[in-house]
Amino acid sequence: MKTTHPLGKLIAIGGNEDKGTYPNPRTRRQYYLNFFELGILKRVVSESGKDDPRIEVVTTASMIPQEVGPIYTASFAMLNCHNVGIMDIRTPADARQPEYLDRLLAADVVMFSGGNQGRLREMFGETDFLDAMLRRYYAETHFVIAGTSAGAMAMSQHMIRGGSVPDALLKGAVKMGPGLGLLPSAIVDSHFVKRGRFGRLIEAVSLYPKLIGIGLGEDTGVLITGGNLVETIGSNLVIILDGHNIVHNNAAAAKKGTALSIENLTMHVLAKGNVYHIDERKFYVSQAS
Repeated sequence: MKTTHPLGKLIAIGGNEDKGTYPNPRTRRQYYLNFFELGILKRVVSESGKDDPRIEVVTTASMIPQEVGPIYTASFAMLNCHNVGIMDIRTPADARQPEYLDRLLAADVVMFSGGNQGRLREMFGETDFLDAMLRRYYAETHFVIAGTSAGAMAMSQHMIRGGSVPDALLKGAVKMGPGLGLLPSAIVDSHFVKRGRFGRLIEAVSLYPKLIGIGLGEDTGVLITGGNLVETIGSNLVIILDGHNIVHNNAAAAKKGTALSIENLTMHVLAKGNVYHIDERKFYVSQAS
């Protein structure tokens, strides 16, 4: 049974390079995990409350799971974490296998890789796997669900499936769909700064103005506790968009391809250690402030 606020923890990471595809074989050397250098993977481990937690890495979103899985295994090994499994769930039928449910129930940390966030919803939607993960998230203090890039975006209940950056701030530039529902109060976007995704998160928030937009910069993440306290971790920036005070908003009525018109959208910029409280809609310099 769900409590008002979840007891578990979410760690959403903006990503460095996209771990889901190789756009050009010559750039393969660029694709590596360096989150442990920035303390993000170390934070994932420490929030579990164990020195060597059982970690399950879900590579479902990626189209190169045979390469992504070993990268995560090696990265966690550098933190002296060797109890790591890879769940390469490729079909909805795979997601319903009792073996994967048993492994989920035994895990201290579940981490979703990057790739295509739509695949996560397609594979796990309406499954016992997702139901069990939600139950543990709400009931267990040290249960950690982490995700990078697509894995972070899929945490939202109303999820960004994609969108055109060149058409930003024109109606229809963002494509929305259902996510995994771990974070019903916010919409998460990743690779936010370098890929110029301000426009599509603005449109997403204008379509759902009672939700908070969280834009994750590269090499940056947020630790979310109680479902509402957002702490920035990593080296870059997190952008918060709050639509609660919007006065004029034509997002619902505008025709596709026409310009959006929004009055009084609030933005906050969070650096490492800054905190945002979703329920209170307040910015804090630190946990102690």
